[in-house]
Amino acid sequence: MATLNITPAAAEQIQHVLAERGEGLGLRVSVKPSGCSGYSYVLDFADEAAPDDAHFEDHGAQVFVAPDALTMLDGSEVDYVNEGLNRYFRFNNPNVTDECGCGESFTI
Repeated sequence: MATLNITPAAAEQIQHVLAERGEGLGLRVSVKPSGCSGYSYVLDFADEAAPDDAHFEDHGAQVFVAPDALTMLDGSEVDYVNEGLNRYFRFNNPNVTDECGCGESFTI
């Protein structure tokens, strides 16, 4: 069975954006071919759970993963970081073998 961990900071941010939006179940994560290294993460709101989604819940927040992305994200940690003026979700993914210089894409 696949695993995906949600840090307290990521859970807080997911809950915050859903509260601002006024609807939604959680964060939907998938991957798409993109960039110079192969794949990039795609984040969206999950307004409903698709029957084939993998579902993860931690610290009161939910993350839904598309089935075609599950093997690429297995064992990952979803975090939310503040670095200077930048705030973003970061994936600590043990399956990544290489990343592009700009950090937008990765190789599995």
